[in-house]
Amino acid sequence: MAYETLAVERRGQVGWLEFDRPRAGNAMDAAMMAELPVAWRELDADPDVRCIVVTGRGRAFQTGLDMAALARDPASLRESSRRTRAGELELTGWHLGVRTPVVAAVNGVCAGGGLHFVVDADIVLSASTATFLDPHVSVGQVSAWEAIGLVRRTSATAAARLALIGVHERLDAARAYRLGLVSEVVEPDALRDAAQRVAETVARADPAHARALKQALWQAQELGLTAARTQAARGPGHHDDGEIHP
Repeated sequence: MAYETLAVERRGQVGWLEFDRPRAGNAMDAAMMAELPVAWRELDADPDVRCIVVTGRGRAFQTGLDMAALARDPASLRESSRRTRAGELELTGWHLGVRTPVVAAVNGVCAGGGLHFVVDADIVLSASTATFLDPHVSVGQVSAWEAIGLVRRTSATAAARLALIGVHERLDAARAYRLGLVSEVVEPDALRDAAQRVAETVARADPAHARALKQALWQAQELGLTAARTQAARGPGHHDDGEIHP
């Protein structure tokens, strides 16, 4: 499929999903929000893709909703607001039930809704020049989804500072690494090679095993320790309702 706002390609067994609106800070307009579910599902369904890298083109990684563009498209703005209120987001691999492991390569500023793609990734790499912030409260908005995800990936104190202080609080890459939000920091010109290297290493595993391990790790965040271990012991796809789930 030809995409207007994304660049989707394969590099060996690694699929790359790149935000491609650099002049708008890779912010999400209606077209990007419509294309993201298609791109994620395309890569997840490809048997030759064993790991997915998500990153941005240009100086920004992802800066959330493009409010200027959406203001010119009231129907899309209303639909975006409805989906947020209803918890029906379809932006990240986690939202869409993507089973292929995901590596986020944060190449620049990551703001607001862009944080979804970081907290919902399995592995996060960052350029040394990247920054992270949540400006919602500073512009009169309350969107707790990103903050909730941050609590699971960093400390509650760090998540609260980002959410409550807004544009006046930014994490640089070094502090994000110390907080555990990212697992590796590299120089900007080395980020793509580093992400490809990590993704290729992940891709060497048997895909069924990698997907089962990803599922177990995410279930461990959703469930208590004992329940997560019991679920893992039953094998991938088993739930307490007795049914087998993807």
